[in-house]
This record gives sequence, structure tokens and C-alpha cells, in this order.
Amino acid sequence: MSDLTKLTLEAALAGMAAGDFSSEELTKAHIDACMDGADLNAFITTTFEDAIESAKASDARRKSGEVGLLEGAPLGVKDLFCTEGVKTTAGSKILGDFAPPYESSVTANMKADGMVMLGKLNLDEFAMGSSNETSHYGPVINPWRKGEDLVPGGSSGGSAAAVGADMCLGATATDTGGSIRQPASFTGTVGIKPTYGRCSRWGVVAFASSLDQAGPIAKTVKDSAILLESMAGYDPKDSTSLNIDVPKWSESCGKSVKGLRIGIPKEYSIDGMPGEIQSLWDQGIAWMKDAGAEIVPITLPHTKYALPAYYVVAPAEASSNLARYDGMRYGLRVDGKDLTDTYDRTRTEGFGKEVRRRIMIGTYVLSAGYYDAYYLRAQKVRTRIVQDFENAWQTCDAILTPTAPSAPFAVGRKLNDPVKMYLNDIFTVTTNLAGLPGISVPAGLDADGLPLGLQIIGKALDEDTVFKAASALEKAAGFTAKPEKWWK
Repeated sequence: MSDLTKLTLEAALAGMAAGDFSSEELTKAHIDACMDGADLNAFITTTFEDAIESAKASDARRKSGEVGLLEGAPLGVKDLFCTEGVKTTAGSKILGDFAPPYESSVTANMKADGMVMLGKLNLDEFAMGSSNETSHYGPVINPWRKGEDLVPGGSSGGSAAAVGADMCLGATATDTGGSIRQPASFTGTVGIKPTYGRCSRWGVVAFASSLDQAGPIAKTVKDSAILLESMAGYDPKDSTSLNIDVPKWSESCGKSVKGLRIGIPKEYSIDGMPGEIQSLWDQGIAWMKDAGAEIVPITLPHTKYALPAYYVVAPAEASSNLARYDGMRYGLRVDGKDLTDTYDRTRTEGFGKEVRRRIMIGTYVLSAGYYDAYYLRAQKVRTRIVQDFENAWQTCDAILTPTAPSAPFAVGRKLNDPVKMYLNDIFTVTTNLAGLPGISVPAGLDADGLPLGLQIIGKALDEDTVFKAASALEKAAGFTAKPEKWWK
């Protein structure tokens, strides 16, 4: 039997349906891959014994004709999704021993569809980071390498690294300012952030509530569509959840893009962007044109304000959301001489440097005398960004841009320069601020043989077009490169 870990999710589901192999065999192969890849530090918690039992139960269901959308597929779960009885740390010290008594709506959907969970994947602490170096459990290492350890991107670096290293068939992730798409670009995988409200946020540890959205990281565009079909859906427990049907997005993959209008925003040609990324973007434009799409120049004039606005709004919401971690109800508690001292000691010891930085920024911009000058102004910029996209949709159906302004960089290179690190999100934050769907597709390699991605942005609730355009881009790029397996 060939290496089962090399299969796509689509192929693995087809193989189990045909009786070529069982979920138990598939799961054991991926557990071996996870153990071989321990040096990548992609997992915080593994659930291998439970995974084998889940696989056996899946095989029994299949024999009785009960087949879910993800039946028997071994997958990973970002450690931001609450999993009943399994530690959920959010990559932090303060939640290091927290085992929730409930299941997030997204993972509950996936388990109901037959998912086999291999474990909980590493991430930047509370999803705050662009390199997966802020985790209390140490940095995740990118399976792609060029003479030194590289970051996998963040915050969903564990998810991206695990998929890129064939340790799981796919993984859940979250995206607040690019945390699905940028790691996908850095690891040669596919990652989609759906429209805000498509996936329930209930049971997902909150970073910035008006920006956070769950989505998958996978090996192919169609795999990501299959995963999103399981993850998405209305949830009455989440007030921002959209009460609409979940389409069969996997059926959109491979459809013709003839006549589709693809917008090219001039504002995404930024100073200092590597020539390789500009060349890949130009190639992507040519690919879409060759596939029958119409290329339309567009303008998104407030793009230059998106990153500053994001780094006001996101920390403001984070400072509010993280106020609940005070040592009183759950998580770490460090006793002090009085209540205030207990709060102070608990939060000082429990939060890492980057999280403390963002809490301080957020508290500052929400404070009396600064709310109007910073937070309110950032929200007005956000409204203008939404209007930019609304104007663009008058002349185009989807937008093509680079995903990230660089290839993966060395571990430690940008960690002590927050501004340089924040610039990694320059092409991705606009979709979060506007609540739009965006997908990253691996499209080429740089001169060092490292992966680069292109991004498709779509209209709200129009994931159909996003998947259609992304699969056309994927077909044209023909990206089949894999990292050399140095970690075994």
C-alpha cells in the first residue's frame, strides 16, 4: 500500500469508500507521521489513543451505511477550539490546564460528520502573532527549510505545518487578520477565511470578536471546500452566526471562469515588495486571463490605512476579551496580598510579552480621552474600506492579490521588531475588516525554493466564486512541490 499520508482529503475519502483501506489504517499512518514530525512542534496535545478508537467506530459506521462528510478522516484542530475533556490552551500559560466541559460548534459539526481528531495544534498565544513564535509551548517549525529553521506563519502555524508535512489530511484554523491565509502561503497549502458569520465562533477562544472567523487549511482547494462545508452552518448560540444554508462549495471547484471579472488593485503594489512576488502576481493575472477571465484594474484607496486601523481595532477588542482571565474562575491563579495584587500577578505571569503588548495598546485606545482619537477613527476607516470593496464590486466579481509580502523567514528574525512583524498582514487584514471571504492558493516558489501564495478575495457570501477562481488558479499554477522530509 502506498504512503497514505500523501493522499488528499478527497482521495482519502474516496479510498475508504472504495474499501481500499480503512480509517484505522489511515489514522495509524498519520499518527506515525505525527510522531516522526515531533521536531516541528506542530502539536500541543495529541489524542492518538482516542483517534484510533474514533477510527474503529468510523469503520463500523461505514459498514452499516452511516457515512458523514468527513467520515474517518484524520484531522488536526487548532488549540483555540474548545474540545470537551481535551486541553484547550490557546497557546498560553494562563490556560495551560484548561480542559473545557463543552465542545465548540465547529468541531462538534466535524465530529458529527465523522472527523477523527489527532490532537490540538500549536498557535501564537491567543492567536496574536504572524509567525507562531509567541506560543508558550515554543515556536512551530516550517516543514520547508533553506539552511535554517523557518517560521510557518501565524497564528495558525501549527495547522499549516501539520498539513504541509502530511501529518494530517486537513486542519481547523482561525483568521483575525490573515492567520489562515498567511500560514498557508508560507507552507505551500491552501487556506480559506470564509465570510464573517459563516462559521460559528461559539467555543472558539476569542481574540477580536468582530474580526475572528474559523476556516480550514488543506492540501487542495477542493479539500478546503469539503472541510468548510462541514465547519460552516447556523448556530443559535452565536449571535453573529448567519442563518443561511451551506452550499456545496466542492461542486464549484473546477467550473469555468470564462467571463469572470477579476479585479487587480493598484494599491497592493507596495514599495519594497520583492520582485519575485510581483512577478508571481503578474503570472497569476496571465493565468486567469488564459482561463477566460476578464482582468479589470480597480482601486481600493483606503488600503494604506487598513493595517493601522486593524492594529487599533484588534487590540481594543482583545483587551476586552482577555479581561476574563483574572485567576478567579479558570486558568492560572497566582495569589497576591489582596484581590488587585492577585489580578496583577496572575495576568503578569500568565500572559506572554506579545499578548501583554496588545492588551496595553487596546486598553490605551479605549481609555477616556483617546477613544475618539483612535478607536472611533479606526472604525470610520473600517467603514471606508468596506465602501471601497462595495465600489469595486461594481466592476469585478473577485479580486486577485499576493497573499503575503514575503516568503517564510527565519525563526527569530522579526520577533523583536513588532512593526516589521505586523507588516506581514498587509495584504490580508482588509478582508477581515470588511468581513469578506479570502483564500490563499500555493502558486510558485521563490529563488530559494520556498513557497509563495496568491490570494482570491470575493464578495460577502460568494464563496462559490472564490472557490471557482481559486481552483482555476490552482490548475494553472500546477503547484506540486513538497518540502524535503528533513525532520524524520
